Amino acid sequence: MRVAIVGAGAIGTWLGVRLANAGLDVSVLARGETLAAVREQGLRLVIGGATRVARVNASDRAADLGKQDVVVLAVKGQALAGVAESVAALLGEQTTILSAMNGVPWWFFHGLPVTYAGTSLRSVDPDGRVTRLMPPARVLGGVVHASCSVQTPGCSIHKSGNGLIIGEPGGGTSARLEAVVAALRAAEFDVTISPQIQKDIWYKLWGNMTMNPISALTGATCDLILDDPLVSGFILRVMAEAAEIGSRIGCPIAESGEARMTVTRKLGAFKTSMLQDAEAGRSLEIDALVAAPCEIGRLVGVETPNMDALHGLIRLFGRPERSK
Repeated sequence: MRVAIVGAGAIGTWLGVRLANAGLDVSVLARGETLAAVREQGLRLVIGGATRVARVNASDRAADLGKQDVVVLAVKGQALAGVAESVAALLGEQTTILSAMNGVPWWFFHGLPVTYAGTSLRSVDPDGRVTRLMPPARVLGGVVHASCSVQTPGCSIHKSGNGLIIGEPGGGTSARLEAVVAALRAAEFDVTISPQIQKDIWYKLWGNMTMNPISALTGATCDLILDDPLVSGFILRVMAEAAEIGSRIGCPIAESGEARMTVTRKLGAFKTSMLQDAEAGRSLEIDALVAAPCEIGRLVGVETPNMDALHGLIRLFGRPERSK
């Protein structure tokens, strides 16, 4: 199986090294310092105190990598439009795109058994270009339950978690799903096949769409955020709005916000990925995590005053000139 990793950051590297070490033919689409580091030192993963190295084909030109069996899309949402043309160049007649991104993806309504099936979201695909270049019919949905961070360009350090949830956007099984799951399990990932992957995506979003932007805005670790009763109360109100949206799009959430907070609290004083990006002066993953849920709320008739406030604040904080 030929696999291309698009987005050799923390998660992309974690996936790429493990798949390559399991014997798959892995390529990496990268640029700048990351490309130079991968070419010189290989793709590297620090896990369990040891460093694993994978010598992979790496280029900043998709044409150099050729057509693939699977393209793993592990970029941040704000980078999606910029890589869409390159991803399209990697697609052969039977190529599968495995989406391993946070938040609401461009294909979210594809296959959903609701009135809004097939709806395109302007917040994540404003002109429809991403959908044209990466048709939803090509996609397998993925949810990552692991914590990794970039140590140096081309090198990721694994902190915790080994879970992947994979599913067809329309549910059910398929030959391509079985093939991708088999490859991931051969690389010793803990893979769960989802009967409705959008539900798993929405559940993860419900849990992290607040902590990420609030941590970026305040500079606080998650324990401090949850310890403040005014902030935790605000979070619960946002989560209630997101849960109501989920109930209207076929992605209901049975858990209470308080119960989810208890799980988050067990993780201790950690920095979210958005806080790490803010501290590094990088662009922030706002649209897929916050703007898209607000857009879906308007679509299904759910009022989202708390979610909208959070969106406005993080959008203002994350304006492009901040990172210059």
